[in-house]
Amino acid sequence: MTSVNHTFADISQLASFDAVIDARSPGEFALDHIPGAINCPVLNDEERIRVGTLYKQVSPFEARKVGAVLVARNVANHIDTLFAAHPKNWRPLVYCWRGGQRSGAFTHILNEVGWTARRLSGGYKSWRGHVLTELETVPRQFRFQVLAGPTGSGKTKVLEALEAQGQQVLNLEALAAHKGSVLGGLPDQVQPSQKMFETQILHTLSGFDQSRPVYVEAESKRIGLLRLPDAVYQGIQQGQWLGLHVPVAARVRFLLQDYAYFVHSPVLVEQLERLGATCGKAQVEEWKNLIATGRYEVLVEDLLVKHYDRYYDRSMQQLKTAEAQGLALGTDDVSDAGFMELAQRIAQRVAITTA
Repeated sequence: MTSVNHTFADISQLASFDAVIDARSPGEFALDHIPGAINCPVLNDEERIRVGTLYKQVSPFEARKVGAVLVARNVANHIDTLFAAHPKNWRPLVYCWRGGQRSGAFTHILNEVGWTARRLSGGYKSWRGHVLTELETVPRQFRFQVLAGPTGSGKTKVLEALEAQGQQVLNLEALAAHKGSVLGGLPDQVQPSQKMFETQILHTLSGFDQSRPVYVEAESKRIGLLRLPDAVYQGIQQGQWLGLHVPVAARVRFLLQDYAYFVHSPVLVEQLERLGATCGKAQVEEWKNLIATGRYEVLVEDLLVKHYDRYYDRSMQQLKTAEAQGLALGTDDVSDAGFMELAQRIAQRVAITTA
């Protein structure tokens, strides 16, 4: 093989490549990666540990010998199974942690085949720095239309309806895989890492037109275990708030449907125990008794009135401003069709106020 002087590419050139290849281990990839990248590890998680242990406990030379065999074998497998049909003009971009040996080896082999492969300068670390820098400024380029309403008013459903109607929507709870409350964890779904959450927020916003409104739900600084980037949280606080008014009875119906996977689960009792510090142990025992006797409608209404609405009233002072400006809309139809109609009215109201 002849020596090839590999050239580097930077973040601004991402869109010019036919594919972005993440050469890191599956574990690293799962924590965060460039949107659209495909994971083609030159060392899997176990192999990476093995080589790293050799490097520290034996010698760099021994680690490189073992690593070279593993890397060559893995890259050969990727070419054989994933890339063999690609034409000569295929242009991939490869990155690893720092843009060092793993992506360098992968890029070298791809170039020797005859493809024009490039290595991302600085690797994933440069991408992470890009995300943090952009998140300080990009959210400030939008005027958020903020849906505010008490628990059970269907804010996420309205966002989904707005998106289905072609509006720009930043659905933070969907990106966070959490419904935002103490009972908001989703079944069999783990929240993404903080880094992945931030990457997805930036990726979503970067695809939006700055001249059009962006709809978002009123959120606290945390969604489950994840923190909102400061500029996003500030954008929500400074945005135009739109109030949703839904009667308690309708909210109960909606929550029994929306949390059906949770209401009849033994996990519900475990989660209610967490409210003992704020609502008192005696109150939690009453709720547990309602579960034991199957009185779920009473339970949900009691939770709304005695817990959720109490904290909602404390944290949603901006909603009063929205109401004073005539930016509050109501419905008692919590069906999909009802939320679709409400979304249409919201979009029409926003079009008038932003014209």
